[in-house]
Amino acid sequence: MPLTLAQLNAASAEEALQLLDGVYEHSPWIAQAALAQRPFASLPQLKFILTQAVSVASHKARLGLIRAHPELAGKAMVNQSLTAESTVEQSKAGLTNCSAEEFARLQQLNADYKAKFGWPFILAVRGPRGLGLSRAEIIASFERRLHGHPEFELQECLRHIHRIAEIRLNDKFGITPDLGDQVWDWQEQLSQYSEAPDQLTVTYLTDAHRACAAFIQAQMQACGFDSVGIDAVGNVVGRYEAMTAGRQTLLTGSHYDTVRNGGKYDGRLGIFVPMACVRELHHAGQRLPFAIEVVAFAEEEGQRFKATFLSSGALTGDFNPAWLEQCDADGISMRAAMHQAGLCPDDIAGLQRDPAQYLGFVEVHIEQGPVLNALNLPLGVVTSINASARYSGEVTGTACHAGTTPMDQRADAACAVAEFMLACERRAARDGDSVATVGQLHVPNGSVNVVPGQCRFSLDLRAPGDVQRDALQADLLAALAEICAQRRVSYHLTESMRASAAPSAPDWQQRWENAVASLGLPVHRMPSGAGHDAMKLHEVMPQAMLFVRGQNAGISHNPLESTTSDDMQLAVAALGHLLEQLRHAPVHPPLRTK
Repeated sequence: MPLTLAQLNAASAEEALQLLDGVYEHSPWIAQAALAQRPFASLPQLKFILTQAVSVASHKARLGLIRAHPELAGKAMVNQSLTAESTVEQSKAGLTNCSAEEFARLQQLNADYKAKFGWPFILAVRGPRGLGLSRAEIIASFERRLHGHPEFELQECLRHIHRIAEIRLNDKFGITPDLGDQVWDWQEQLSQYSEAPDQLTVTYLTDAHRACAAFIQAQMQACGFDSVGIDAVGNVVGRYEAMTAGRQTLLTGSHYDTVRNGGKYDGRLGIFVPMACVRELHHAGQRLPFAIEVVAFAEEEGQRFKATFLSSGALTGDFNPAWLEQCDADGISMRAAMHQAGLCPDDIAGLQRDPAQYLGFVEVHIEQGPVLNALNLPLGVVTSINASARYSGEVTGTACHAGTTPMDQRADAACAVAEFMLACERRAARDGDSVATVGQLHVPNGSVNVVPGQCRFSLDLRAPGDVQRDALQADLLAALAEICAQRRVSYHLTESMRASAAPSAPDWQQRWENAVASLGLPVHRMPSGAGHDAMKLHEVMPQAMLFVRGQNAGISHNPLESTTSDDMQLAVAALGHLLEQLRHAPVHPPLRTK
């Protein structure tokens, strides 16, 4: 019989320790520390408390935990001395059926990894879906992480140990994250549509993009939405009507386009999580006192045309008709691309939503950063989408002979930019949550034996609020002026983009916080450093976002972008709780506007 929380909470200390035996490999001290905090309100809370027991342990204890794990396809597997849990895991990943070549490669990787780091390579071989990684995926992960920094790799091993423990707990409690599995499967299926082989690239109105729209439309219909269609900019819009006609609507969704060679979850997670909620309502025959409108936004990344947020902007009345004449790298205009996709640009103006008809906008999104992963938290509540500013800059010095010009007589443009980069790093770190990035550097006509006379660079500034961003900007522009004056070079800076912060509406943020707390998880509040469709909707209605932890240290805009079906299950549950809060809140007929 599966274990229950009631059983675990009621057991004696010795019995409870035995019930959790094997969750962490040969390390009962972790369960012992966690059990001191009984009673547990939920399984997610138990999982988090176990991770905290490891986090507060000594470095020696954490190393001991890692070293308690067997090598993958190592001696313990060969001589059949693995624990029952490890035997199941390595078998599910097919490691017991390695070819001679695969086995030899794994043995060499084990030896190389242990020689470099001093502990065995740890990988949750049952993977993000719990079904088991392929041997090719395991070997690829091994090869990639072998090049990591020891401090990073130590933390990555611990994160994988926690994932292993999570799956083992699911087994003990007889838990399967069915809704998370469904969301995971949808994203896998959607990722088959790409413009390029062996990578995920989906840009606006390409064949792959249109195939994605058709897939999402079909899945929305299967979920039980009352109406599903593709609008004049390519958004896929599904509506699940209220129990009473004429009530306000909750708007939610995210984007389905990607950056080039991107990840499977950026944007798309925020489409499929609300779809799962609607599917559950439909299966249960339930209606809410408000309608739900899920929008799969067609464009957010600005990859094919220089127009970001054009599809969410269409809903706010901020679609610039001049964009239609932009051409992509192949000389195809946006207008022509729309006509080829069967869209009518003349209908775009009619997509503008009347805010009076809507309760607000909520968006679920993968975090795209390392914070939640480092905290061992599956969910985070967004307080604000950061204010930002971007610049293109150029420093001009004097190009001269590298061998004959003394160091104290140079006007080195690249050195000035390098010093400015360090100033950016120091100043942004002072705030704690500001960031400043010089992401592009170029020395025109650079040569190995010439002191750089010119250096072009980009500057990206972000902070949780406009005032904080403006203070960061003022300090860094002053630093640039001072550095250039001291180095006897000149500079020119051009602002290319400015966006105000989009703070979460307090009552909507509180609903997300209530939802996270209802799962037994700590509420972690955090700003979003990345831009999202919620920024556009913020201009016309209240909005708030929920972040979902990413795997692989939270990397995003990268093929390694990942999350687990367990975390997605929690995201579905959190959105479901938010819907329940709205169910019991006063919902009125929308205001009628002229």
